[in-house]
Amino acid sequence: MPAPAIIQPKGLSDRLTALFWRRPRLLLGLLLVPPLFWLGVVYLGSLFSLLIQSFYSIDEFSGMVVPEFTLKTYAELFRAANLDIIIRTLLMAAAVTLGAALIAFPIAYYAARFAKGRWKAVFYLGIMLPLWSSYLVKVYAWKLILAKEGIVTWAAGITGTSSLLDAVLALPVVGGGSLSTSYIGMFLVFTYVWLPYMILPMQASLERVPTSMLEASADLGATRAQTFRTVVLPLAMPGVIAGSIFTFSLTLGDYIIPQIIGNSASFIGMAVYQLQGTAGNTPLAAAFAVVPILIMLAYLGFAKRAGAFDAL
Repeated sequence: MPAPAIIQPKGLSDRLTALFWRRPRLLLGLLLVPPLFWLGVVYLGSLFSLLIQSFYSIDEFSGMVVPEFTLKTYAELFRAANLDIIIRTLLMAAAVTLGAALIAFPIAYYAARFAKGRWKAVFYLGIMLPLWSSYLVKVYAWKLILAKEGIVTWAAGITGTSSLLDAVLALPVVGGGSLSTSYIGMFLVFTYVWLPYMILPMQASLERVPTSMLEASADLGATRAQTFRTVVLPLAMPGVIAGSIFTFSLTLGDYIIPQIIGNSASFIGMAVYQLQGTAGNTPLAAAFAVVPILIMLAYLGFAKRAGAFDAL
C-alpha cells in the first residue's frame, strides 16, 4: 500500500502557519514583542528618564538645567513650602480614600448580597454611567453646583443652614470662602469622580464571601453586628484595599480638580504642572513626580501582603 503523500505548503500564509505550528515559542515571541516594546521603551523608558532628570539641578544664575548628578533637587523637597504641598496632597488622598470607602461599602454590599437579575444590571449601569461622560464636564458641572450661586448654596438658604455653611467655610482649615474654592469642595469632587473605582473591587470582593460562613456565624449565635465585624469585614478588606489603590493613587497625581475646584494652595500634580510648564524647573518637577511613585510602591507592597490583588 503506497505511503500517504505529504502536503507541502504552497502560499506564504500556509508556510507561516506551518512554521508557527512547529515553533509555537516563535509565535509567542512575536505576539509579545509589541507590548513589551511599549512597556520597556515608552513607559519604563520615560520613567527612567524622569528619575534621571530628578538628579539634575537648575543653575540659579542662568536658569538652565545642569545635567550633573546631585541630591540638591531632592533636598529642596524638604523646604517648608514644598513639604507643605506633599503633606497636603497625602492628607487629601487619605481623606478621599476613607470617604469613598464609607460611601461605597453599603452600595457594594447591597449589590453583592441583594441585587439579582435585572437589578444587578441596573447597579452596574448606574456605577459605570458616570465613567462614560467626560472628566472635564463632570468637574465643571461640580464647579457650578458648588458655586455661591449654585444649588448647594440655594438649598442651604431654603433649609436655613446658610449661616452654618458660612461658618464652616470661614474656618482656616477649609481654605476658601466658597465651596467651589475650598478643600471641602475638592474632597466632594474627588470622592464623586473616583467612587466607581472603589465600588467595583469592593463589590467583587463581597461576592466572594461564602453564604455558608454567614449562616454558620448565625448558627453559632452571633449577632448581625458581630457577623459583620468578624466575618464580612475581614473577608471584604482585600476589596477595600484594592479600591483604595485607585482612589489614593489617582488623587495623588491629579492636578485638574485642584486647579478648577481648588484655591491658591498647590498639590503635587499642580506643582509638577507649574514647574514643568511655567517655571521651567524640570528637575524639581521630576523630583515631585517621584514622590507619588515611591509612596505607591510602598502602598502596593502593603496591598499585596493583604491579598488586595485577588480582588482586582
